[in-house]
This record gives sequence, structure tokens and C-alpha cells, in this order.
Amino acid sequence: MTTSSDAPAATGIAAETPVPVVGIGASAGGLDAIAELLSALPATTGLAYLVVQHLAPERTSLLAEILSKRTSKPVVEANEGMRIMPDRVYVIPPSMLLSLDGDLLHLAARSEGRQPSMSVDVLFQSLAHERGHNAIGVVLSGSASDGARGLQAIKEAGGITFAQDEASAVFSGMPNSAAATGCVDFILPPREIAAQLARIGEHPYIRTPKGEGESEQAAVSTPTDEAAFRKAFRLLRAVNGTDFTHYKRSTIERRFRRRMAVRHLEDLDGYVNLLQNNAPELQALAQDLLISVTSFFRDPEGLE
Repeated sequence: MTTSSDAPAATGIAAETPVPVVGIGASAGGLDAIAELLSALPATTGLAYLVVQHLAPERTSLLAEILSKRTSKPVVEANEGMRIMPDRVYVIPPSMLLSLDGDLLHLAARSEGRQPSMSVDVLFQSLAHERGHNAIGVVLSGSASDGARGLQAIKEAGGITFAQDEASAVFSGMPNSAAATGCVDFILPPREIAAQLARIGEHPYIRTPKGEGESEQAAVSTPTDEAAFRKAFRLLRAVNGTDFTHYKRSTIERRFRRRMAVRHLEDLDGYVNLLQNNAPELQALAQDLLISVTSFFRDPEGLE
């Protein structure tokens, strides 16, 4: 358990704002990738980092000790009920599943059977549920497909997603499986992922508390913004035939802000100008806007 000495350092995040969380998942060949990513991060990002690697259950893990030598951030092995703090790294213990419950870490014993461990999916799905758009998922080197479904959950919740590029991954199964879902925003080597995390961590989108701005009353309605949205809707209708004019405006705005964070833009007019000259970005926005529709039909509660 943490103590009062674990009080968060000053990061510019309001006390009532939950700490945005980066989940990092890896397996075979992932240690060097994790270390490279952490070593490339600036000392202060305001983000907490939860690291899950597939570990041999019968061995004592040296993961925290190894990573602490590669980053200036404090690195600790996760304990049940530990409260997360910004600019700290928490690593999974052997034979456990790690998830987030509010601001607290939760550990559960991993069942040892024939089925492969999906511990990265467990973590990512908890981040999607607990943090929504304040969640970031990163899949690094590893075999099989753990993390792919979890990244989908993070993307659908409005979070931002990364996968390691094939050229830099020792084993590309996990990052390639994640990329195949179509839900990965960035496919990069670890050092470039770190650079993007540092930029995104400063964006207002990732700093806005979960749930803020979700009501229709909170939707932006200035004349300038309305004109920008109308222009964007015309562009979207021309590219895929879908008219988003009457979609729930708060959902539309959150999806726009997500793409603006990915592109490091804060001005809506500037983003709409980008859409006019960047067909891939227009397609990416259309996909983001349609995620909320398709995820509804995958959610049993949505059918009740």
C-alpha cells in the first residue's frame, strides 16, 4: 500500500481531475521496447503508467528493478489497493492480473490453464471503463493477440491507441493483431511513441475529466463552431454518404476533440481546414464517429 509520502507532484492537473493513465502491454521481446519507451519520456508528463508483460509464474520478477534503471520516474511493483500517482510506473507481479478500479490498482490471481494469458486485455478494458477518454493504450512486442480487444475498448471509450511498428518489434504478433482491428491511432517505434505520449499528455482533451461535456447542454454552440461543424459535415457526407448533422452533438464533439488531440490541434477551425486537405484524416474522423454506433450493437445493455 502507498503512504502519505506518495502524494502527487505538481503537474498542472487539478486535484479533482483523475490522473490520465497509459496502459503498456507486451510479451516476448517486450522488455527492451518497454525500457526504450520509458527512457525516452520526459521527467514530467502528468500521466500514470501501468505496465503488463507476460511473466513466467514460477520466477521472481525483476521487471521493476530493471525498468527503474532506464527511467527517471519511480517504478514499483503493483500492490492491491495502491493508489496511482502521475509520473509513476507500476508493473504487474507474476501470476496476477492487473486492472484499475477508480484510482486504485486491483490484482487478481491468474488462472493457469491451456488458454493463453490475456492480461493486457484485462488491463486495457479496465482503463476504458474507468478512464474513458483519459485512457491511452500501447501494445508493444509480443506473440499472439493479447491487447487487441483491449485497444478496441479504449478506442470506443474515446481513448487514444498505439502499437509498435513491425520493423522495431522483436515479435510482431501482438502489435500486428492490434493494428488489424483498425483501432490503432499510431504505429511507431517505442521512442516515437514516447514523443507522442508527451505531446498528447499536454492536450486539453486528455486533461478533461471523464464525463465532462457529455450532456447536450454542455455542447459547444457558438456561431463560429456551428459554421465549422456544418463545413465538416458536408465534407464527411461527400466522402462516405453519411449525414452526421442530427447525430447527438455531445458525442460528435467528443469524437472531433479526440481526433484533434491525435493531430495535436486545439482549434476547431484549424482542424476543419485540415480535413479539407487531408483525405486520410477525413476517413479517420468518419471511422471515429461511426464507432459509437457499431459499439452500441456489441453492448448487451444497449439492447435492453
